[in-house]
Amino acid sequence: MAEVEHVALLARLQLTDAEKEDYSRQLSDILAHADRLRELDLEDVAPTAHAAPLFNVWREDEPGRPMERDKALANAPEREDGFFKVPRIV
Repeated sequence: MAEVEHVALLARLQLTDAEKEDYSRQLSDILAHADRLRELDLEDVAPTAHAAPLFNVWREDEPGRPMERDKALANAPEREDGFFKVPRIV
C-alpha cells in the first residue's frame, strides 16, 4: 500500500482507504502478471518496437497552386477579413 500512497502523493490525489486497498490489489495483480510474462521463453523472438512493420510513406514535396482562401476557411468556426479568427492568447 505504500507504493500506492507514494504515487497518489506524486499525483496530488486524495484517496480513501478503500481506494488505496483497491489500487494496491490491482497493482499487485499487474506485477504478478508481469512476473508470469518473465517466465516465457523468448529466445527465438526478435525484439520489436512495433507489432506491425509499418513505415511512414511520404509523398514528394512538389510546388503547386495554393488552396483557395474560401475553401481553406470553409470549416473555420470563426473568420474575420479572410483569416481564421482565434481567441487572443496573452
